[in-house]
Amino acid sequence: MSSMENQKRSILLLFSWIFMVAAMAAASTTIIPVNVGVVVDLDEPRGKMYLSCIEMALSDFYAIHADYKTRLVLNTRNSNGDVVGAAAAALHLIKNVEVKAILGPVSSMQASFVVNLGEQAHVPIISFSATSPSLTSLRSSYFFRFAQNDLNQVKAISGIVQNFGWRRVVPIYVDNMYGEGVIPFLIDALQEVDVHIPYRSLIHELATDDQIEKELYKLMTMQTRVFIVHMMPNLSSRLFAKAKEMGMMSEGFVWITTNSIGNNLKSMASVLDSMQGLLGVETYIPRTLKLRQFISRWKRQFQQDNPKIIGVELDAFGLRAYDAAFAVAMAFEKVANAGFKFQKRNASSFNSTDLDTFEVSHYGSKLSHALSIINFKGMAGDFNLVDRQLQVSTFEIVNVNGYGARTVGYWTPENGRVVKRLNSTRNRTISTSKCDLGPIIWPGESLSVPKGWEIPTNGTKLRIGVPVKEGFLEFVKVTSFPSTNTVDVTGFSIDVFKAVLEILPYALPYEFVPFAMANGSSAGTYNDLVYQVYAGKFDAVVGDTTIRANRSLYVGFTMPYTESGVVMVVPIQDKRTKSAWVFLKPLTWDLWMTTLCFFIFIGFVIWVLEHRINDDFRGSPSHQVGTSFWFSFSTMVFSQREKVVSNLARFVMIIWIFVVLIVTQSYTASLASLLTVQQLQPTVTDIDDLLRNRDNVGYMTSSYIYGLLIQKGFRDSRLKDYGTMEEIDEALSKGSANGGIAAIVHETPYMKLFVAKYCSKYTMIGPIFKTDGFGFVRSLSSYHEKLHVLYGLQL
Repeated sequence: MSSMENQKRSILLLFSWIFMVAAMAAASTTIIPVNVGVVVDLDEPRGKMYLSCIEMALSDFYAIHADYKTRLVLNTRNSNGDVVGAAAAALHLIKNVEVKAILGPVSSMQASFVVNLGEQAHVPIISFSATSPSLTSLRSSYFFRFAQNDLNQVKAISGIVQNFGWRRVVPIYVDNMYGEGVIPFLIDALQEVDVHIPYRSLIHELATDDQIEKELYKLMTMQTRVFIVHMMPNLSSRLFAKAKEMGMMSEGFVWITTNSIGNNLKSMASVLDSMQGLLGVETYIPRTLKLRQFISRWKRQFQQDNPKIIGVELDAFGLRAYDAAFAVAMAFEKVANAGFKFQKRNASSFNSTDLDTFEVSHYGSKLSHALSIINFKGMAGDFNLVDRQLQVSTFEIVNVNGYGARTVGYWTPENGRVVKRLNSTRNRTISTSKCDLGPIIWPGESLSVPKGWEIPTNGTKLRIGVPVKEGFLEFVKVTSFPSTNTVDVTGFSIDVFKAVLEILPYALPYEFVPFAMANGSSAGTYNDLVYQVYAGKFDAVVGDTTIRANRSLYVGFTMPYTESGVVMVVPIQDKRTKSAWVFLKPLTWDLWMTTLCFFIFIGFVIWVLEHRINDDFRGSPSHQVGTSFWFSFSTMVFSQREKVVSNLARFVMIIWIFVVLIVTQSYTASLASLLTVQQLQPTVTDIDDLLRNRDNVGYMTSSYIYGLLIQKGFRDSRLKDYGTMEEIDEALSKGSANGGIAAIVHETPYMKLFVAKYCSKYTMIGPIFKTDGFGFVRSLSSYHEKLHVLYGLQL
């Protein structure tokens, strides 16, 4: 019995052990399903393409990792292509399905709202196609961007523009959050390379063909021929079709597209005929064997699942969707031991809504951390995240020709500029070439680089007003030719204006319009001329126009291009004395008397020291006096005959002879100067002297100087106007007493010309008033695109 019982026990133990092993094996192979949401636009072929890539990614992932415990269960919802639809889909997935993560939505506008839902529910939102830089400002720890930030490509675009030396570009972008999100950064990048943005073209996403045509016609009237297009493929297809119809895809035009278009060029094959010659920025995807095999598999699978959809091509966002699904599956496996539970939120004190009653995932923070540290070799290249965003990668520059796009260069974050090839020795050196790209066929099948600007045939010329006057034609001279009804405008001011035009990287059509009446005489004062800009008769005024505060109230001025200030020119006279007593002029009467007293004093001192021991200073009193004075005065020419015996007298004579030497040399030099050098002195040195003497003062006809002199206190009867240098010379030569003038008051540039012509007769005093110099006049009320040249003078 005992043996039988032992056998039964052994059999029971064996079966128990087998049962436990089987139970443990079954437990080890238990699959943990994880609900994951997918929000895409299923009404569009692209949305179905993204979903197909996600499904294939999970299929490939679990085929490789069959031993993993977790299995992602996709819960797909249609966003219907709008923000509300995407938000409703995400809310349904979080509240009712309790998904642990959401792949999508597709657009940046949709993502900006869905991210807030994910933040509240602690559900990671993984977007593989939302590229707007504005999403970065959300700073959500549950938002992951597995697509390139549009901020990265603006450097590539500015590098293209800089490479070809274009100075002015016009961005054309869709009028919504997607379009406006990147434009400020694009403009900053262009301005860093000294590129000007004269105009921004906004096109509504629902714009009609007529509205697009109207906007393109506006661009045709401008000189700029370099356009940067940032919009989605469906709108850009209509834009380029209309541009070709209007002749804007011909020679001389430059079209550059962002990667929103560049990444979808393969799916735009039907409209490539309207895009010939453009340059596109495209996300660089290494063309590996693995990628080519996947594309082949995807085409078969997609065609099998969607037999009615034809012509859909896999793009960079589809590959990002594939990598995103791969990354999410890896992250879930890393945190598989965490509980996939949701916790009820605290009820709101207000009436509860769907937004405050959905539950919070305990799983979110761990999954967010796991996603942040994942890196692998993805289908689209290296997968690395920095601050939950895909790292900057290389951009490819393509040129559309024929039935496709051809690579002509690259932009890499390491080089920070446009290069012709990747990983070449030449690219590591700095290049200043403007052709550091492969051969490009530009619009119109042109091989030469467009200059970036053209004179529009339907554009209007700038009407530049110029003053008409009689004198000082060196600044502005207007010559009329009645036979041909044309005018020729020359002068220093005109030369300055034309010199600025030569520096500009574009043409500026203009015409000079003299401010004159029918008979050719001036139509008014300079104030009247300036007012014509405010009235709209002239676009600008070029000439010797002074910058004045009262004029600046209604027009604008450039920076001054001449010296400023108002000066006074007066006659000069020679102060040399023609009298026979000129030899007395070197010394003043006080100095003459002092010198005479010292001669007498020195004679007396020498007599006191010498007459007792020196026979030359002895004798009768008259002899002694005469000898002493003779001795003293003879030292002036060093001809004294008497000997000095006393050592003390000798010491006095040493000092005296040195003093006499200094006095005689100074006298000789001063007398020579008086007799040979002209003593030219102004007749008047202060304008107040003219006012006190009630002298006549001149000014230029139609000049604001008249008002300054009246404010100074001069009477109108004492002020005389003149128009030419000859008239001014004649009036100054007469003088105020003879009906002429004692001085002419005018601006420094004019008076320098006058003094240069009559340098021997007049001199310049001052400045006596302050002014801002000459400047060109522009309008304040409206900014004409072509008036940028006037601002150029401020540089």
